[in-house]
Amino acid sequence: QLLAQGRLEFVLGGQVMHDEAVTHFDDQILQLTEGHRFLYETFGVRPRFSWQVDPFGASATTPTLFALAGFNAHVISRINYDLKEAMQQDQGLQFVWRGSPSLSAQQEIFTHVLDTYGYCSKGFYWDGEAVFPDPPKDGMYPSKDTPVTKTNIESYTMDMLNNMFERAALFRTPHVLWPWGCDRQFFNASEQFVNMDLLLDYINSRTSRFSVSIEYATLGGYFRAVYSHNVSWQVHNHQDFLPYSSELLKSWTGFYTSRSGLKGLARRASALLYAGESMFTRCMWPAPHRFLDPAWALKRLQQLRWAVSEVQHHDGITGTHTPNVTDMLVEHLSAGVQGVHKLMASIIQDRTPAHSGPEPGGLFAVVYNPLAWTVTTIVTLTVGFSEVSVTDESGRPAPAQVQKSEDTPPAHALHVLTTIPGLSYQHYSIRPIERAHEDTQEAVATVTSAIQFGRRLRGRARHLGRRLVPVKNDCYTVFLDQETNLMHSVWERQSNRTVRVTQEFMEYHVNGDEEDGLISDNYVFTPKGAAEPAWEAVGMEIVEGRLMTEIRQFFYRQVNDTDHTHAIYTRLARGPQGSGGELLCHRIEQECRVGPLELNREAILRTSTDLNTQRVLYSDNNGYQMQRRTYRNYANNSVSRNYYPMAQAAFIQDRGSRLVLLSERAHGVSSQRSGQVEVMLHRRLWNNFDWALWDNLTLNDTTVVRPVLWLLLGPRTLTAGLRQRSGLALRHRPVVLLRELNETAQDGPGPQQQEAVTLPPSLHLQTLSIPGWNYSSNHTEHLWNLRKGHPRKAKADLRRVLLRLHHLYEVGEHPVLSQPVTVNLQSVLRGLGSVLAVEERSLTGTWDVSTLHRWTWRTQDRPLRRGGSSHPSPTPGSPTITIHPKEIRTFFIHFQKQ
Repeated sequence: QLLAQGRLEFVLGGQVMHDEAVTHFDDQILQLTEGHRFLYETFGVRPRFSWQVDPFGASATTPTLFALAGFNAHVISRINYDLKEAMQQDQGLQFVWRGSPSLSAQQEIFTHVLDTYGYCSKGFYWDGEAVFPDPPKDGMYPSKDTPVTKTNIESYTMDMLNNMFERAALFRTPHVLWPWGCDRQFFNASEQFVNMDLLLDYINSRTSRFSVSIEYATLGGYFRAVYSHNVSWQVHNHQDFLPYSSELLKSWTGFYTSRSGLKGLARRASALLYAGESMFTRCMWPAPHRFLDPAWALKRLQQLRWAVSEVQHHDGITGTHTPNVTDMLVEHLSAGVQGVHKLMASIIQDRTPAHSGPEPGGLFAVVYNPLAWTVTTIVTLTVGFSEVSVTDESGRPAPAQVQKSEDTPPAHALHVLTTIPGLSYQHYSIRPIERAHEDTQEAVATVTSAIQFGRRLRGRARHLGRRLVPVKNDCYTVFLDQETNLMHSVWERQSNRTVRVTQEFMEYHVNGDEEDGLISDNYVFTPKGAAEPAWEAVGMEIVEGRLMTEIRQFFYRQVNDTDHTHAIYTRLARGPQGSGGELLCHRIEQECRVGPLELNREAILRTSTDLNTQRVLYSDNNGYQMQRRTYRNYANNSVSRNYYPMAQAAFIQDRGSRLVLLSERAHGVSSQRSGQVEVMLHRRLWNNFDWALWDNLTLNDTTVVRPVLWLLLGPRTLTAGLRQRSGLALRHRPVVLLRELNETAQDGPGPQQQEAVTLPPSLHLQTLSIPGWNYSSNHTEHLWNLRKGHPRKAKADLRRVLLRLHHLYEVGEHPVLSQPVTVNLQSVLRGLGSVLAVEERSLTGTWDVSTLHRWTWRTQDRPLRRGGSSHPSPTPGSPTITIHPKEIRTFFIHFQKQ
């Protein structure tokens, strides 16, 4: 009833208000979809306005996603304090934001920046401050404002009106958005509204005197009033509002790395969910899995959908919360991951071939490729034996390499080279063997050899570059300097260029005592000075094998320390160039081991090159698009203000070469000098700030973290073609599922392989899932069902498949891969069955795009067409679609029932 009367309105409507700096846009879409699905199924409503006011900075990805979700206007707040001041002076707090340089006006959105007061009314709190977890027994909450009375109402009125007129001068229309309340307000709404009503009635009964009228309004009501004035608005291009500084010496760039372990877990959980969704869809189509209960399977997926959505909160994945909240998030993610692992085990149980053999303790590995391309890569398993044979499902030997595990001795790491078509499986039998078994020699995994180098002391090298050790594959040669045990340079084949590349661990020292100056905390990064070396000696070992060579560098804080503090495991793989092998060849994988840190230290990996980059860095917005970051000199705090979020990618370049860094979790990244890029990997902080101590927000993180980076080096065209697909290959590595071999059954044929799902290289299968929603695709029918109470009794719709496709490239980024791509969904999805119907939907699925009409805001540049695709509309329901650069297209697919 409240919704129907317009007295209540859902804005944003996601499961959370997600962070915009360190989240991946896949996960932003997921949490928004989960929230919108709930609102639509429950109330039949679809949010049209955002309220994204608390994230610490604003990403240029957000306006694009919110436009695709059907929003008419967008509200943000936290942008640089000095920029906000300038915008206020120019009445520039409202503008049309075109977040994507490729989509431009097609997916623009009107954006409102809250003024200097933010989303709080700064007083007028008659319910006081909330007290958790239990309310005061006497009902007296702290900091309550004096109730409105006849004697003080005039004073309250003038305070309110003075503030409103101050704000009104900042905007171009006569309408003022005045947020009433703040964090944790309206917990005692009756007392609050009694006083509000008195004040509003007093002002509205004297409009001629005050020249103002006030009304309770929804956000939609405010924007409808602004829209009715038909003003021509300035256009803001695709630049983001990151990093965020709240004042001169407070740059909110520390949270890019805070609680790195949680950031890694959140991404791994998201990747597992992505694989689980398509595995479940494939096992339901074209014929349902005989061993699987679909309702049970959906519950496992839903549990992880919610957990992954929850952690995207702007005080979740950011690491800006108490240890209790960390424990809760980890518990939810871990339970969701465990549930999806059980689902996957159920899906593959009929994929295990029987086995008979004399060696007990063998394993059967099912390897699933969740990407819609053929992938050639190396998967790693831990086994308890050093002599091992690996055969594929046809009994042929599989290329494999075994070496001692660095993490879990006496176990061994088994590396298997595999090529897997899109959304398909490979199967391997892994058996322990004895050297005496001559008949199995062809299947034996090769054993590595190791060369150890003694420790080298920092600053003691006399002849740099004279004794170089090469480690190579078909694309790169990495040179290690025996004088330092550090990387010296990298030769890249295509450009035939050698680039000086050195790496070392550094640490920023930060202050934890308020009396000594500014502090670093979960949010803010405030270093005392330049970064200092975090080591005095480094040891090195090179483990060489037929498939892969691993360079192990161990960094010791003190010369005589027994245990190293940090380590880098650098891996170069060898494999075929075709069938996706170019991604395997063109990457230098680096797994870092960082910590535990000393107190009030922030650890970075600094990579220095001889590229002439002029301190220009490129870092990504949420894995969706890149931003150019020019180093800026500030009078204060230049180090932290030149840090940026790296959700997935960053690169530096000169005219000849580009060095790309890809990550599997979010980090802070900066280029403090030309040719240099540093990635913040870990933070451990403690401070005596009262608020931090009270809320236990001191980030005393004593964990060891293991972030992974992939380095790509080469000409711009080469790396432009590889970066996006390599980023996805890192994010969505094949899932390895292990079972013990059955020793008593007879050998039998392997499972029948379904037809692969393969997309062109510039398209990404962003989502393939059976969401299980119970609402009708027809909006009128859904509302009728709601009125009749039918959806509450309806079962999940298992016949509707949610499909999202994403064009990976920007306009002009690559001569071939940036072109529009036409695909026939009937052909692409034939491995799932015969496509019966195709419905194009809004980003979160709640709108039929043919009925979604967004407001068109006048702009001062007047492009030819705005608010929708400028390309010819496809025939509704046609399986043939054309996807243009950076487009994200969402569909409901209905298959013919078998």
